[in-house]
Amino acid sequence: MNDSEVRRALDSVFRAERSILLASLVQRYRDLDLAEEVASDAIESALKHWPVDGVPVRPGAWLLTTARRKAVDRLRRDQSLAAKVGVLQADTDRSEPNRPNPLDDALPDDRLQLFFTCAHPALAAGDRLALTLRCLAGLTTGEVARALLIPPATAAQRIVRAKNKIRAARIPFRLPGPDELADRVPMVLEVVYSIFTEGYSATSGESIGRIDLTAEALGMGRLLHTALPTEPEVAGLLALMLLVEARRDARTGPDGDIVLLADQDRRLWNTAFIADGTRLVVEALGGGRTGPYAVQASIAALHDESPDSDSTDWPQIVALYDVLMTLTPSAIVALNRAVAVAMRDGPGPGLRELDRLADEPSLRRYHPYPMARADLLQQLDRFEEAAVDYRRALDVARTAPEKRLLRRRLEEVNTRLGQADRTTSA
Repeated sequence: MNDSEVRRALDSVFRAERSILLASLVQRYRDLDLAEEVASDAIESALKHWPVDGVPVRPGAWLLTTARRKAVDRLRRDQSLAAKVGVLQADTDRSEPNRPNPLDDALPDDRLQLFFTCAHPALAAGDRLALTLRCLAGLTTGEVARALLIPPATAAQRIVRAKNKIRAARIPFRLPGPDELADRVPMVLEVVYSIFTEGYSATSGESIGRIDLTAEALGMGRLLHTALPTEPEVAGLLALMLLVEARRDARTGPDGDIVLLADQDRRLWNTAFIADGTRLVVEALGGGRTGPYAVQASIAALHDESPDSDSTDWPQIVALYDVLMTLTPSAIVALNRAVAVAMRDGPGPGLRELDRLADEPSLRRYHPYPMARADLLQQLDRFEEAAVDYRRALDVARTAPEKRLLRRRLEEVNTRLGQADRTTSA
């Protein structure tokens, strides 16, 4: 096996095992920085030994064993670090003296303990999300920044600030008690959904998405639902992810180009995911209170249950977006609602809804906004204006497939402009 093959094997293993590896190390040593450092050391060792010895049968176990040895070596060399880890463990033992937690058996995965630790209310909301995306989803600082629509320097500051807070406040790495769940579950769900969103619609790169991230998010969603079956929003989030992920195979053509929802071959959609997701929507809506994930899942279910775009229940989708705007108002929700209005009432009313969002700061570098506007302008035969917005969208699009789609749309508009010019001169 040559070095490049080893690197590919290692990348594959690390992507699959990274969050489990890191969570296991944090659970053992109670120090996030130490866990990240020895995980990196283990990767370096693998790069050195695997080309000679071959990839182990259980590469994840090899990485964990190696990382633990590296941690022991560091603790022996650095007595202050060893003392700090000891203090953190002692504090946890004192604050949780043999207290049984009914979630322990339901959530055996160390990753969930780290999830809930990163969702601790002592951390600022933005810091919590950035830290979890970095540590558990394995996003780079740049990817975290793009996922949160913030500058890379801000993302880095949030990650460092969260780590420092965990260390200074001696926040324990443990599952929350039942009395803490109400405050902690929403943040955990937000993190899981952010991971899923980055996986389904990547913010950079040559591919439209990253299946490793969506698989990670779906796995966490299933674990949470198993442990918290009476939480409606847990069911709602899992339903939403399943119903959206069901369309993955139809989202790109053989050449990797994007196929928009209206043009997708719905025979390629995952019917098992749709069935599970639809069942969970009913469960989420029957939980006594309706949250934003349940509403979004209901919208996704209406799309997935329709045989084509024209027969989709657009009035119901607009009504659901109205509900969502009361629960979690945002410019992106308003953008999606405007597109649904256009499907219900036509491009003119949809464009008027979009124009109300023109000054929203969060949409300035969000390419779906100028793209949606350009699509509606094209339908209204306002080709010059459509070309301007397609260029705006192209300037801020992140992935190669998105850029190719926008270039095709711009070429179509330019062709229409040329035809209009020839007709006028004739």
